Amino acid sequence: AMNIIGCLDRPTSGHYYLDRIDVSELGDADLAKIRNLKLGFVFQQFHLLSQLTAAENVMLPMVYAGVPSGERRDRAVEALTKVGLAQRLNNKPNQLSGGQQQRVAIARAIVNRPVLLLADEPTGALDSKTTQEVMDIFTELNASGITIVMVTHEPDVARQTKRSCAFPSYTRRNRSRCSLKRERRV
Repeated sequence: AMNIIGCLDRPTSGHYYLDRIDVSELGDADLAKIRNLKLGFVFQQFHLLSQLTAAENVMLPMVYAGVPSGERRDRAVEALTKVGLAQRLNNKPNQLSGGQQQRVAIARAIVNRPVLLLADEPTGALDSKTTQEVMDIFTELNASGITIVMVTHEPDVARQTKRSCAFPSYTRRNRSRCSLKRERRV
């Protein structure tokens, strides 16, 4: 499901609309553009480039989006500040803790101002204090209008979301169970 939501795979039937665009029939180049401009990705393993600084890692998606170089630095600083890393702009990943690396990855995911953020086990490699810091960032991002779809095996993380869906050994006969925890939907 995450691969379809993230425009990495196409549905075998039906249509998938992302931000009012039917992406189910788009070609590879158009899907790549959609992924870069409308989606942000955060993974358990941060996928930062070790030879680049935090700011350079955050600027990378903007290169592919065609953002002018002068604007890239400003937006990277803004995104890193939003996740509490304004003082770590020039640090390389090996100079950052796991939680700081994950926050760089979040900044990279939001720098192109996506409508949807996909987070695949974003707290799986973090301690409980850092997990809470990441969840606080996600809460702020969601409050600012970014929809977040997160996969987690951690019940305490799932309890902090507005809506959760459980997929226990999913089969066609055993459909998912979803619940809306608060009146406002994501």
